[in-house]
Amino acid sequence: MQRRILSGLGALCLAAAALAAPAVAPSPASTAQAGTVSTLGISPVGANDWDCTPDAEHPYPVVLVHGTFETMDVNWISLSPKLKRNGYCVFALNYGFENGLSGAAHVPDSAAELGDFIDRVRQATGAKKVDIVGHSQGGMMPRWYMGHMGGAKYVNDLVSIAPSSHGTQGILVPTATGVAIANSIDTWICDSCADQVSGSDFMTELNAIGDTVAGPDYTVIATKYDEIVMPYKSQFLKGESEQVTNVLLQDKCPLNISGHLGVNVDPVVHRWVLNALATDGPADPGYRPSCYL
Repeated sequence: MQRRILSGLGALCLAAAALAAPAVAPSPASTAQAGTVSTLGISPVGANDWDCTPDAEHPYPVVLVHGTFETMDVNWISLSPKLKRNGYCVFALNYGFENGLSGAAHVPDSAAELGDFIDRVRQATGAKKVDIVGHSQGGMMPRWYMGHMGGAKYVNDLVSIAPSSHGTQGILVPTATGVAIANSIDTWICDSCADQVSGSDFMTELNAIGDTVAGPDYTVIATKYDEIVMPYKSQFLKGESEQVTNVLLQDKCPLNISGHLGVNVDPVVHRWVLNALATDGPADPGYRPSCYL
């Protein structure tokens, strides 16, 4: 099958930012600062303390994996310090640099970078396994590491926020009269963009072994207002309830209007993440988070 790339992916972040509606957003000052230091490889607050030792209550270091065109300091500006305050050893990386863009390389190449980083985290902390929290591509890419590179034995939990689990059929882009779905373009923007198109060769191979592999637990957190990974139900994973929990934010918080980028900083999402990490298994589907700030 000939692969198609999404229209407007070169401006994906700008379009998504204009359309996303987060419950809580970083202040203009903190956002500007994050953008200034992102190219310097600065870690988000709370992350990459290589002297951190996991305790009995939080035995698994948490590895944060950003999305396409994002960087660790921007993507995890609020979740990283929250995890640290809750007692976790937190680590984050930048990956997939191509043509000056992060998260743009072929997904299997980025998964290899993630595998090297996890090895480094395990060596530093003495932990046999890690928990992974990823957003967008970062919620899907670890599945290649786990299922196609033998990494499952090193992962306890994968918590995926708005992941491109089965690719996307299009994105919403602004038009003169509102918004429209765009799904094709003649110009290649980035390798990971092509990989994440629904029906791509990569997506076919990723999911040929099934949505899950034995060992890790999986939690997917999605919003029905996602304007990037569409349809939003394509984010969900198939698997037994003992291993997989699929969360739609609006099922418990119907007034939540976070979009694809807004989920990063949504405190309701953060509560689901903490629940997933603290639960023996995936997130508790009966959990009822506070829907307020």
